[in-house]
Amino acid sequence: MTTNAESLIRRFPRRFLVIPVFVLFFTSLVMAAEFTDSDGRTVRFSRPFSRIISLYAAHTQNLKALGLSDREVVAVSPGVSLFPGVPRMSFRSDVERFLALSPDLVLIRPMISRACPGLVRRLQESGVAVVSLQPRSVDEMFRYWRQLGLLAGRERQAESIIDGFEKKIEWFRKEADAIPFGRRKRVYFEAIHSRMKTFAPSSIAAFVLETAGGINIAADAQRVRNTNIAFYGKERLLAKASQIDVYLAQKGRMNPVTIKEIMETPGYEAIKAVQQGEVYLVDESIVSRPVPGLLRGIQAVHDILYGKRQGAEDD
Repeated sequence: MTTNAESLIRRFPRRFLVIPVFVLFFTSLVMAAEFTDSDGRTVRFSRPFSRIISLYAAHTQNLKALGLSDREVVAVSPGVSLFPGVPRMSFRSDVERFLALSPDLVLIRPMISRACPGLVRRLQESGVAVVSLQPRSVDEMFRYWRQLGLLAGRERQAESIIDGFEKKIEWFRKEADAIPFGRRKRVYFEAIHSRMKTFAPSSIAAFVLETAGGINIAADAQRVRNTNIAFYGKERLLAKASQIDVYLAQKGRMNPVTIKEIMETPGYEAIKAVQQGEVYLVDESIVSRPVPGLLRGIQAVHDILYGKRQGAEDD
């Protein structure tokens, strides 16, 4: 007995049967994606991931900005409340906890690869994709957002975020350009007080400072390894003590500092900003993480330097 499908095939020439095969082949090519992550691993995949664990706060914030829900983000690192209904996971959690959530992708950053290579290896051996991402500059940040968009099937949303970010940055730059150069504030931007570290000149935090209209007094700092951090040292800092109009420090987990602690640091009494009480703190989550919230950071730093002095609170 001839089936309906067989009858349909007989009514069409063979050349037309090639078209669906070609379309399927072409579609698979379009969907296939490949890039190199921050650990130098080649990432290849043919469809977006749908059960993602994020082990870095910036990844989590960006996934939320891309429009993912707790159906797609199944666990996140502690300290982020954007996905309140999902479990909190640390890179030091037992691998079985990860596997129990049936993830198809775990997002990490290079620090985690260095600290827990065994976790990465066991996840990969269990068939879970592990991707390490951490941009060091704004250009890399845009590429990073696009990579997250590819991984999550949100390419269009990623481009929209980038477009909106660039337009706002252009507005901030026009605002900064309106400030005469002689009135620009010269700023030392502290990254880690206990280690006398600032930010690398090409880092995201330095970009925030300069876009807000500040002049980076430590533009000659040298990057530490492959990070956004740079060592400066007290001697070099105090050599420029009379030039520093504002002493700005990020505050958060990386740098749990207070204004009082900064101002009472031996030798800092020579710094112009300390003498004049121009010492301020700004939340690290809006000045050093590669997230759209950097726009809030730029506004906060601008207000500290030229306006409302927001961010000057001290615990």
